[in-house]
Amino acid sequence: MRRIALLLVIGTLVTSCGSDDPSSGEANTSEASVAAVSDAGTSAVTVGDFATISPQQASAVMAAPPADLVVLDVRTPEEYAEGHLDGAVLVDFYDADFADQLGQLDPEVPYLVYCRSGNRSGQTLTLMEQLGFSSASDIDGGIVAWQDADLPVVVE
Repeated sequence: MRRIALLLVIGTLVTSCGSDDPSSGEANTSEASVAAVSDAGTSAVTVGDFATISPQQASAVMAAPPADLVVLDVRTPEEYAEGHLDGAVLVDFYDADFADQLGQLDPEVPYLVYCRSGNRSGQTLTLMEQLGFSSASDIDGGIVAWQDADLPVVVE
């Protein structure tokens, strides 16, 4: 039964992932799942449930990460090699077994997910929720917005 549900999810992803334009996919923007506390212009952010957060909020999460945080890059290996977030784990969205690879990850730890512009990572959040993951946040605008905010990337 789980395999059938997984195949349905994969079919949905395949038919909707033609573009990396964030306007072509629905992003989960539940603000209730991101706690932000402002104090004299600074904010503390925690990852929770499923949400889309700003690059600045994501940077704050990475600066004081929750236990077992996984930074998940869902771009291609070529994109990853051009620059990625420090410590990011690569799982290529376009791999035929992408959903199976996600299913092998620990569903109980928090995830910070990103792609190039937010489309693939937004779709990944939906899939993670369907697979029973407990917590994942998408970086709004992906690595493009991250770099536009002058936040650091790693090139190896």
